[in-house]
Amino acid sequence: MWTISDDVLADWTRRSLAAVDDLLRATLHSPGDPFLTTVATHLLAAGGKRVRPAIVLLAARFGDPGYDRPAVVRAAAAVELMHVASLYHDDVMDEATTRRGVPSVNVRWGNRVAILAGDYLVAKAAELAAPLGTGAVEEQARMLTRLVTGQLRETVGAGPRSDPERYYLSVIADKTAALFALAARLGARASGAPDDVTTALGTYGEALGIAFQLSDDVLDVTRTSGQTGKPAGADLRQGVATLPVLRALRRRKPIRKDLTRTGKDSALLRKMLASGPITDAGELATAARLLSRSPGVAQTRTEAERYANQANQAKQALRSLPASVARDALDGLCDHIVSRLE
Repeated sequence: MWTISDDVLADWTRRSLAAVDDLLRATLHSPGDPFLTTVATHLLAAGGKRVRPAIVLLAARFGDPGYDRPAVVRAAAAVELMHVASLYHDDVMDEATTRRGVPSVNVRWGNRVAILAGDYLVAKAAELAAPLGTGAVEEQARMLTRLVTGQLRETVGAGPRSDPERYYLSVIADKTAALFALAARLGARASGAPDDVTTALGTYGEALGIAFQLSDDVLDVTRTSGQTGKPAGADLRQGVATLPVLRALRRRKPIRKDLTRTGKDSALLRKMLASGPITDAGELATAARLLSRSPGVAQTRTEAERYANQANQAKQALRSLPASVARDALDGLCDHIVSRLE
């Protein structure tokens, strides 16, 4: 679990996140339509780590003394609504049955309700962002364009002339990292931070988001549903070629006869994945086991660490910012994302 070491900052962040939750409940409460309130707050009520709104809050600290503005809480709530809306839509596309340890919206009320409820959350996020100014609304719109584009490109898949790994990294940059970048930029903007600080925080958020998604790709095949709060092996079930899969199936130089376990595993895994999505529970468990001990998982761990830590990535972007407890907390989030894979 990610923790903020500075007690004063940790206490402020907890209080601010509580204010974000209060605003979310107020925003989604529909006195004349209790069903809409129930559906819209389903995942929010189930909990969640609130990583993205926490990034908004910490980024806002670079706008001292503007970090206590009501606009900062509003920005954090808008980002969280966008995130939850994407989960509603993702669960429909992935045919997920659980999320955050509870039945997914699509399972409980059906796909149509889930899609419309996700759209409703997007609309409410736009309402929250509108008073933040034209610039904030434009940033939110660009992020939404990227998110939808990434989801669409993932669904279509890489063409025969595309490099599959480069294509996948571009997909997750749009589908996942764009929202992390928005969280960092919107927090800075809401608190009145300088433009160069906003740009550096956006770079941090983008790299952190890619590291976060790569770590999730690993956890999808190495952890159980109980550990992650969502169905394990979801990507294999949907036939999505994540980076662990792409690296595991890389063609090696042919040798006369490969009798090593790695060679046999790779051949079997390639055969299992060739037919597309894996729906049989037994085959899914076998594929996940083969993948978890493949070079692909270890190499994806390394890539996640690179995006979180190395030069020109998340931590490097922080180095251009003034030293502060907020910078230390954002730095610690990089370490946390990598430590999840240990």
